[in-house]
Amino acid sequence: MNRLSAILAAGLLAGCMGGEEKADVKVEPFGTTKSSEAASLYTIEGKDGLKIVVSDFGGRLVKCFAPDRSGNMADVTLGWNSVKEYEELGFSMGTLIGRYGNRIRDGRFTLDGKTYQLPINETTPAPRNCNLHSGPDGWDAKVWKAKPFAKGDVKGLELTYVDKGGENGFPGDVTAKVTYSVLPGNIWRVEYELTSDKPTVVNPTHHSYWNLAGESSGDVLEQHLQIFADKFTKTDDGLIPVEDVPVAGTGFDFTYLRPIGYKMDWMKAQDWLKPMDNWYDHNFVLRGKPGEMKQAVEMFDPKSGRVLEIWTTEPCMQMYGAQNMDIGENKNMPSKTPGKNLCQYAGIALETQHYPDSPNHPEFPSTVLRPGETFRSVTEYRFKTR
Repeated sequence: MNRLSAILAAGLLAGCMGGEEKADVKVEPFGTTKSSEAASLYTIEGKDGLKIVVSDFGGRLVKCFAPDRSGNMADVTLGWNSVKEYEELGFSMGTLIGRYGNRIRDGRFTLDGKTYQLPINETTPAPRNCNLHSGPDGWDAKVWKAKPFAKGDVKGLELTYVDKGGENGFPGDVTAKVTYSVLPGNIWRVEYELTSDKPTVVNPTHHSYWNLAGESSGDVLEQHLQIFADKFTKTDDGLIPVEDVPVAGTGFDFTYLRPIGYKMDWMKAQDWLKPMDNWYDHNFVLRGKPGEMKQAVEMFDPKSGRVLEIWTTEPCMQMYGAQNMDIGENKNMPSKTPGKNLCQYAGIALETQHYPDSPNHPEFPSTVLRPGETFRSVTEYRFKTR
């Protein structure tokens, strides 16, 4: 059976979960990775209009179509049209991140008395010296095993990957299952389930960028954001946590719904933010208890009326404001729309997760996973209008 036949067969036959319903998920080729692995695209349409297009290459959210207040659909997530672009242009665009998301100081941590050295893949601008998102060959670079499913009004995709011990220097074979479900009410649910055969550390997340006006519509500075957090984590020049501080009185105060760019003058005036290009690349400490479902974000586009709520069981959320797009070596970065480029602040990444550098901070919620335990986490992206 050739590759295309296999893909079509998978779309028609594989993916029954908890019943005998056909998965009803469109499957098509997406190209080949630089390691010669074939990637596919899976299109999942919900009963109320939400449509997502996902690749098994890194579990990427390639497209996400949501209705505006008049029912008009637009693709509200940043991304590209080919595997090659994802590999060459970076930015962790739309991908699963693991086994450990965010930064680990000097790429080093100690667990049960043994020190592990990870690749150092972020060194500029100085003095950054850390492991970022597990290294240069993390989950984003892998083609995952994908199984479409349908059960009642829920359609989705189950993604699995075995992250072998020693990959990027981490101990233990980690078996990862990530389930994407499109639910009634225009909800995209992401469920993580991880086990390991040896003690290790895990911190999976999803790195989608959002622009509720449409992926090539310009910047998001006038779109509104509320973050349900009273503290953010201040960092050193290497973007490694120093301490949690109140958001009150700072440009990090999103405790009320306000334009993302409203405090730009304050951000530009802060010398201590220069290593972050005087913009957002920070951890917010969410209200509520780790493991309990709680609202993390409301994002609102006044022009289209689209609303995105993010709910999660995670204790934190990293906000990255795409300040490095369309500058320097990233100039003229393409969008998915022919003839249009992405601009600076073209979207915003809102990554639900644990604290950065948690293995080196015993005061943070633990990210240690031991044999016999299961790491579970849920994040929901709920699309509405007003």
